[in-house]
Amino acid sequence: MALAVSKGLTALALTDHDTLAGLHLALRSAESCTLRIIPGVEISAEYEPGMLHVLGYFPSYPQGLENALEQVQRARRERIPRIITRLNNIGMPITEAEVLQGARGAMAGRPHIARILVKKGYVKTYDEAFDGYLGTGKAAYVPKVKLTWEKTIHLIREHGGLPVLAHPYTLGLERGDLLSFTARLCAAGLAGIEVHYPEHTPDQISLYSDIASELNLVITGGSDFHGPERNSCMPGDFGIDAGLLDLFCKHLMT
Repeated sequence: MALAVSKGLTALALTDHDTLAGLHLALRSAESCTLRIIPGVEISAEYEPGMLHVLGYFPSYPQGLENALEQVQRARRERIPRIITRLNNIGMPITEAEVLQGARGAMAGRPHIARILVKKGYVKTYDEAFDGYLGTGKAAYVPKVKLTWEKTIHLIREHGGLPVLAHPYTLGLERGDLLSFTARLCAAGLAGIEVHYPEHTPDQISLYSDIASELNLVITGGSDFHGPERNSCMPGDFGIDAGLLDLFCKHLMT
């Protein structure tokens, strides 16, 4: 939150993967400054062959959602030792205690494992850890247990939130198929699409903007900040302007 303030941001959404654990602290930390915190979450949904993440944004802390995500959180916790076992088997001995210590009480995930691999000198960079070992299909990769995308969207709606399609490029769909699939998501309750994102090309930004217009979706953007070692991207680098923020907030409050 302090970093966001130092960057001159007026609003910031915290959307951790499958957990709301950081929101209470984030909301408290913003009480002493002008930064508006938008409570959020990012949920991985079933989808083949690409990757489908759905962002949920809420007008206030969504009571009850953390309990509803318990199944996903339990699967995340069980995934960590399985990844560690695979790393140990290929000559990269690390321990679960090291990963949990690095997570400092937060929901541990692959980014925390990547940092340990860098710290112990098994890889030089965070990206190398994912590209070589932790990414989809790599030697230490373990698939996640995921909700269906219908259930994911319903869960966000059920708790008063706006479901938004995150970084659409990860779906791996061409224009026509992407429009068709996004329309199916809309029929299930999708409210927005993430247009501005570090990995999106100018052509993709144009395409996603067109889809937003055609399907009457709110436009969002974000840095997907996981720490400065990833993409050299900082909070606010790929956000939305004041006009889009006002429009987003109007949708959020209705």
